Amino acid sequence: MCTAPAAVMSTETAPSALLQLIWLASPTLPIGGFSYSEGLEAAIEQGLVHHEASATDWVVDQLHLTQSRGDMAVMAQAIPAWQVMDTHRLQALNDWVMATRETAEMRLQAEQMGRSLLDWLRNLQQASDAQLQCCAQLPPTYPLTMALALSLAQAPLDQALQAGAFGWAENMTQAALKAVPLGQSAGQRMLARLAHEIPQAVQTALHLRDEDRQAFNPMLAILSARHETQYSRIFRS
Repeated sequence: MCTAPAAVMSTETAPSALLQLIWLASPTLPIGGFSYSEGLEAAIEQGLVHHEASATDWVVDQLHLTQSRGDMAVMAQAIPAWQVMDTHRLQALNDWVMATRETAEMRLQAEQMGRSLLDWLRNLQQASDAQLQCCAQLPPTYPLTMALALSLAQAPLDQALQAGAFGWAENMTQAALKAVPLGQSAGQRMLARLAHEIPQAVQTALHLRDEDRQAFNPMLAILSARHETQYSRIFRS
């Protein structure tokens, strides 16, 4: 285990906290988020999602049922753990993420996006060598690596989680635009609804204890498993 203290980025070269959060929330972040629909494409195939209203309800439900109670809750606990380099806590949180991925696709997404984000941090020298080494040793999943990236912004915890959630919301909205399909105006209405819902989801994540954190969503797991053998698809999950 690594025990070196976290490095603080130089104020002469580091972007402001707000800019750092905007950067991390951007759908152009090269970590592959655009290639996953997280069960949405399978829901469309099964007729559960077929227009703007059903797509919006689907993504909002996923925000509250899986993100706020699962990955966002992990990040809420991992961000302060990264700031003090509590490696035992980070390992336990990462193990929980790995254990709660119910399909091969879900595990693939967590691992691939975690590795890609770690590469991004390494290439831009956004973290100390000790942090990068510890992250690589976990091995990294997306929630733990994103928590590291968000921790470097030194922003208030609720704002960091809002940024991470909005980045997820943009990727899901783009998936809906491509797969339903929907127009750009519909996408903006979806994002407006999600932006309204995100603060509540963040508060849920912030107040969950370990024993209350969960990733129980049977229908999502079933749809993800069906998507693995879906005949025609444009997303990896």
